[in-house]
Amino acid sequence: MARNAPPSASSHRLPPDTRLGVVVSTFHSDLTHAMVASARATLEAAGLAKDGLHVVEVPGAFEIPIVARSLAMRGDLAAVLCFGVVIKGETTHDYHIASAVSHALQRVSLDTDRPMLMGVLTCNTLEQAQARALPGGTHDKGAEVAQAAVAVLAALKNTHELGGSHRKAGFGVRAEARP
Repeated sequence: MARNAPPSASSHRLPPDTRLGVVVSTFHSDLTHAMVASARATLEAAGLAKDGLHVVEVPGAFEIPIVARSLAMRGDLAAVLCFGVVIKGETTHDYHIASAVSHALQRVSLDTDRPMLMGVLTCNTLEQAQARALPGGTHDKGAEVAQAAVAVLAALKNTHELGGSHRKAGFGVRAEARP
C-alpha cells in the first residue's frame, strides 16, 4: 500500500459535521494507540472536528468486528476505522485471527452499508509492526487508513450524487435510503 497509497487527506475534505468511529485493540496498545493518534491528526487535517471521532477500546483484534458492527448500526457514524496488531507466532493462530477479522469487517461493511477501514496489522515480527505503527517508522498505517476513509467517503458521496436517491435492495444493501 505504501507505493500506491490512497490520496492524501488534502485531496478530499470531510464535511464539518462528519462523525467517525474507531475500534482499537488494547493488545499491543503502544502500537495501536500510535496508529489512532496518527489517524486522528490526518482526519483533523481533512476537516474532521476534534470531537468527531468516537473511540472504543477492545481487548484484542478478534473482538473488533462485533464492536465495529455496533458502531455502524448507530447510524450517526459515516465510517468505522479499525486498529489492531496480529503478530505471527509458533502456530497458525495469527492466520486464523487475521482471516476472521478481515472477513468479518468486510461483511459488517456490506451488511450495514458503512465503510469499515482495515487498520489491523498482520506482521511476522514485532519489528515489522513497529515500523508500520510508530511515528518515524518506514510506514504510517494510521495515516494511510485515515486517508483511505476520507477517500472512500468522497467516492460514496460521488456515487450517491450520480445515481439518484433510489437504490435497489440486494446482497449487503438495505432497501431504505441512507441518510
